[in-house]
Amino acid sequence: MKLLKNRKALSTVITTLIILVVSVLLATVVTFYAINVTTTRVQEESLQITKMHVWCTNEGNASAAFMITNTGGRDTVIDKITVRGRESALDNIFYWKLEDDDTVPSDLEWVDDAPNLNDTYTDAEFYSASSLDALTLRSGARMVIYVYNLDHLSTSDIGISIGVVVFTANAQYHKEANVEAVIPS
Repeated sequence: MKLLKNRKALSTVITTLIILVVSVLLATVVTFYAINVTTTRVQEESLQITKMHVWCTNEGNASAAFMITNTGGRDTVIDKITVRGRESALDNIFYWKLEDDDTVPSDLEWVDDAPNLNDTYTDAEFYSASSLDALTLRSGARMVIYVYNLDHLSTSDIGISIGVVVFTANAQYHKEANVEAVIPS
């Protein structure tokens, strides 16, 4: 009789040990998974488009402007920009990379032509995006972008929502704005 009791007692101890080891292993796997998800998410690309404007003059000259903030954990390269589904040529894109000490404009103003951008924003230095290397944005940085010669927009589009899409290697960022009427002075 004593022998049977010892066997049962031994199997209870082994069962308890097995449950303990399995629970520790399960907790370890869950911990490693949580760490992996957290570190992967920190390195994600994320752009925020703000201060979006699309303008059209009474002569039918259209342009767009917006600010991009890289809120992700990795640097980003902008591949292309489309306005209303049509890709903008790099010669028509002008950008200003804001430094940490630059004053962020409260809103973006209509500027009739690219050479006048530096006159309108006196603290800024706008450059032509003649190569894709120019449109790189480090993590946490901001960039103001103006797109000119949108010849597929006209005065009949005033008041209509137009979509602007910024493409990177990993994602597309879409934002809409109503086309605003501008009367040049």
